Amino acid sequence: MTQSDDNIFRPNRRGVLAGLAVSLFAPAIVRAADDSTTATKPAENKVAIPRSDEKAADAPPQLSGDYAKERHVFRTDLLSKGPAPDIYEPLVTPSNADQLFYRSGLGSQLELVAWVSRYTRTPKPKPAVLFLHGGNAIGQGHWQLMKPYIDAGYVVMIPSMRGENGQKGNFSGFYDEVSDVLAASDRLRHLPGVDPHRMFIAGHSIGGTLTMLAAMSTKRFRAAVPISGNPDAYAFFSRYPEDIRFNTKNPREFQMRSPLCYAHSFKCPMKLFHGTEEAHFDARLALLTKRATASGVKMEMATVAGSHNSALPAEIEQSIQFFKSVAA
Repeated sequence: MTQSDDNIFRPNRRGVLAGLAVSLFAPAIVRAADDSTTATKPAENKVAIPRSDEKAADAPPQLSGDYAKERHVFRTDLLSKGPAPDIYEPLVTPSNADQLFYRSGLGSQLELVAWVSRYTRTPKPKPAVLFLHGGNAIGQGHWQLMKPYIDAGYVVMIPSMRGENGQKGNFSGFYDEVSDVLAASDRLRHLPGVDPHRMFIAGHSIGGTLTMLAAMSTKRFRAAVPISGNPDAYAFFSRYPEDIRFNTKNPREFQMRSPLCYAHSFKCPMKLFHGTEEAHFDARLALLTKRATASGVKMEMATVAGSHNSALPAEIEQSIQFFKSVAA
């Protein structure tokens, strides 16, 4: 391991989230973790993505071993190094949040920005939610989505990741960013007045996939809610080869980015959400649930009326109910 979107959604996946309602959200970049309904890319943009066998439609293999332990020995081989691919906003802290920094990377050399809700310490420590934004850049619109969590009494943190919004670090696509998520969670659980035993994780789109991978990497979270996350890196990178930075000749690179390969490794109760207009997720998430529950993982899948973005407010509200059911 190196420490190395239905308001507007363009066919090339790099849409601008002008908001789920224009009056509510500031512009922010959002990209789908997978959107098989968009126009197919020209053939010349396709690259050969290795599969577990000769049938490209087949699912990734189910592997033995614990994902967290595998992360300790695997090193991703980045053939192209540089910033995250998305257009980004300036890192201006939202008016109702505080900015803090957390350290990640080899030797903790990366100092990355996170936004945290303002809160008053109480005699009883507060529960917290680490929310992983969609796309590969953080924006004001992401923060405004957090109001239901804040109103419900949670301390909320949204971390940026390496290479995002002009920050240092090399984008790896679902791998080294998991180290950033874990580092941010460590910062969150040590904030004054935060209950480390009631810390939850949720994420949307690309953040949904990272939520899965993080929930397989640590026992730190009480429960996790991936929203519209893709558990199959083979499918994701076949659709979006421009996001590949790693050595595609090594199948382990895909496996270590695919929750489907290590579905038995989830370390907390899980609830998977996606919109009714995202039927392309149905089979993959159903298989993930089947594999995980067969191994004793508490996991359920739910669909919410709407698309990749329009379903999100209701999904966030339902995630709060799920968190409360796990830890009152």
